[in-house]
Amino acid sequence: MNSESTILAGNLVDLHQASIYPAEIHIQYGTIQKIEKRAVDSKTFLMPGFVDAHVHVESSMLTPAQFARVAVTYGTVATVSDPHEIANVLGVSGIDFMLEDAASVPLKIAFGAPSCVPATPFETAGAVLDAKAVTKLLRRSEVPYLSEMMNYPGVLNKDPEVLQK
Repeated sequence: MNSESTILAGNLVDLHQASIYPAEIHIQYGTIQKIEKRAVDSKTFLMPGFVDAHVHVESSMLTPAQFARVAVTYGTVATVSDPHEIANVLGVSGIDFMLEDAASVPLKIAFGAPSCVPATPFETAGAVLDAKAVTKLLRRSEVPYLSEMMNYPGVLNKDPEVLQK
């Protein structure tokens, strides 16, 4: 859709106005330039894509590419993902796999740096990401945020390692 200009016509699902109306969407170089209410004879519905704001892709037991294949068919266009399960087992190499596989799909999968690997000090899943490893991940452009901090007792008790992350 990065061609010079495109016009999409159909029934626009306007979430902000809680209405559906016939419209044309004018796109130039992949960016919406304007939306015009216009009488169109169409059974097509134009609607925004969904963003899954918290998902662990590997919990689906699918690779990012296979997860994307399924998710986009239901209107999901992006995810905010925490790869801590694969990091618990494979460490940074697991995160590298997820990033590499996700780069090949039309679904935008944003991966954060897992903050709790292992999830608890009683776990022996195979890997440990300390504050140094998390900092190194966050320096990478493809890992733009810290994923969920499950160790709230560490935060409340001001654990130095947790606070460094």
